[in-house]
Amino acid sequence: MRKHFLIITGILIVAAIAFWFWLRQPDVAHLPVEAVTGNRPEITPPRIQSFPTVKVADAVGWPQGVTPVPAAGLAVKAFASGLDHPRWLYRLPNGDVLVAESNSPPREGGGIAGAVMGYLMGRAGAGVASPNKIILLRDTDGDGVAESRTTFMTGLNSPFGMALMGGWLYIGNTDALVRVPYKDGETTISAKPETVIKLNPGGNHWARNVIADPGGKTLYVTVGSASNIAENGIEAEKFRANILQVYPEAKTFRVFAAGLRNPNGLAIEPKSGGLWVTVNERDMLGSDLAPDYMTAVELGDHFGWPWFYWGGYPDTRVDPGNPQLQQYSKRPDYALGPHTAALGIAFAGDAKLGERFANGAFVGLHGSWNRVPVSGYKVIYVPFGDIGFPLKGTKPVDVLTGFLNKDGQAQGRPVGVITDRTGALLVADDVGNVIWRVAAK
Repeated sequence: MRKHFLIITGILIVAAIAFWFWLRQPDVAHLPVEAVTGNRPEITPPRIQSFPTVKVADAVGWPQGVTPVPAAGLAVKAFASGLDHPRWLYRLPNGDVLVAESNSPPREGGGIAGAVMGYLMGRAGAGVASPNKIILLRDTDGDGVAESRTTFMTGLNSPFGMALMGGWLYIGNTDALVRVPYKDGETTISAKPETVIKLNPGGNHWARNVIADPGGKTLYVTVGSASNIAENGIEAEKFRANILQVYPEAKTFRVFAAGLRNPNGLAIEPKSGGLWVTVNERDMLGSDLAPDYMTAVELGDHFGWPWFYWGGYPDTRVDPGNPQLQQYSKRPDYALGPHTAALGIAFAGDAKLGERFANGAFVGLHGSWNRVPVSGYKVIYVPFGDIGFPLKGTKPVDVLTGFLNKDGQAQGRPVGVITDRTGALLVADDVGNVIWRVAAK
């Protein structure tokens, strides 16, 4: 009897998914991605959708011997392969590389919406259970390949960002910022993580990044929104869509910046010393809106979410509105294209990839699931000027492409980006389960 019930339930779920796809209103982009990229992207009127456009690049992995395609003058090879959903990277002082093998925790709720989301995430390569661990990679002979691999930490809860400060290693779990004591050269940590502050989990946007302030006293932690546009009420978004500034010794925090739908990558710009972040913007305004972006962030900034996007364009779907916020909504510094899923960011401060890539930011675009045609699925470079901001009128330069094959399937999807101790660029690929190393030829 139970077997028949499960079969019938499965058939109903599949039928519901099929019906949902039949009902949905696909929206085709009117503009190329490049038009919605840069200091002054083209912002078209919104095309509000009742059902999101869905265009998933099915995850297939890398065929034997196939790699991404680097820019001219660069070469790429696997720094480490056979990993388990590697999402984020952190370089320790001795050159060892930590890899957070992680994914979304089990999603709350269920029903048709949950079944549809699970189906889409599975096609995109994000349907695996979270490994909940950190791996340490060590290139012992300096040949650009990690010969040593150890399990550095386990027992975490969808870990993501990692940062060293004051003899502690801080880790961004989805529900807490935690820390463990660390000594240079350690290859495994057995200490039980100590909670510094709790973070609100659940809903969408599970990844929590963390970076140490250059002053060595505080940390910054990203906490994405629980929803698309606060459709479950603004109270459900308490301390969400924020960058938090954490005081670890007092175990307290304050909101450093707000109105950031899904802040992710964090980096310090080397010339100005300013904090920068990558942000994923909202859905269901069409394939051309709203642009994901990277921006400098200062204390007290508000970037408009959920009421406004790109410095004051109103989202009329949000009820109640907040008209008084419009004049205070900060415009981001640089658009990265619609639905590109900008995640990793690393500045070229110690990169050694040639003059072309000497002053700017590398950004990992994880790739869209809700745009026709798809966008992202590559690593780009944004050139900066001498005052620590992107050059006016500049467009991104492709650094690593080929993540989509000729059939539009995802062989890989880039996430975190860092430089290694030699100045090469490391890229976490959570679909290919590889860390790619990009170096000058």
